[in-house]
Amino acid sequence: MSPWLPGAPCTPRDCVEPTATAAVVPRAVRAVRAVVRLTAVGLLVLAGIALLPFGRWIPARPVRRWCRWIVRAAGVRVRVVGAAAPTGGLLLVANHVSWLDVPLLAAVRPARMLAKSEIRRWPVAGPLAARAGVLFIDRDRLRALPDTVARIAGTLRGGAAVAAFPEGSTWCGRARGRFHSAVFQAALDAAVPVQPVRIRYRTARGAPVTAVAFVGDDTLLASLWRVASARGVIAEVEVRAPIPPEGPADRRALAAAAQPEVGPEYGGGVHERALWTK
Repeated sequence: MSPWLPGAPCTPRDCVEPTATAAVVPRAVRAVRAVVRLTAVGLLVLAGIALLPFGRWIPARPVRRWCRWIVRAAGVRVRVVGAAAPTGGLLLVANHVSWLDVPLLAAVRPARMLAKSEIRRWPVAGPLAARAGVLFIDRDRLRALPDTVARIAGTLRGGAAVAAFPEGSTWCGRARGRFHSAVFQAALDAAVPVQPVRIRYRTARGAPVTAVAFVGDDTLLASLWRVASARGVIAEVEVRAPIPPEGPADRRALAAAAQPEVGPEYGGGVHERALWTK
């Protein structure tokens, strides 16, 4: 494993719990509901793929709505509160729990995501991610880090938003990782603001939900089915005030300023390495 890609202690066995309604809803009903939801998600994704060639001409508002529809089609209600995302170059940073975090961040503001370079080689998904403007990161080469930061900074200078999960791994939501500072250097180099976003999954009564977590050795298929089978899940997206580029003096201070905005960290300190996630 790369020394700059830390792992979280969260695992499906230890951290992921079914929603309370799963115990009272018959398994057959949950299965039918999951199939219907996943079909709806698939149709929305296919619609997005069909519109990829026209992406540069599609306004941000329909893209944000489409992203919210994907989450809603999976059976998760969306609640977005807080500050509006500014225009121009912007680094969006958030805590990371689930694959649902990606469309939720795009629902705040469409952005170019950071992703591991292995995804580029995946059948179908790799070429589609490349066409969607994903910034691929070679996480196994420490020497590639300066070039990676320079590419992110260039994207930010061009007026685009870049979305990152600086914890470096997914967590169950009850615990959180520490923010790693490398990606914040790109925001400083490009002189753009950083906007923290706090993502939480809860029931209507406010209890935390871990069924949506995508952690440890979990598979995407298992996570998709678990999310689509759940009931009563609300995704709370709290958009915090942007941190201006003239604020913290270096990347460590900037990471330390952004970390509390998304909630308390699991441990102390700010790590230097790791930009992204599974």
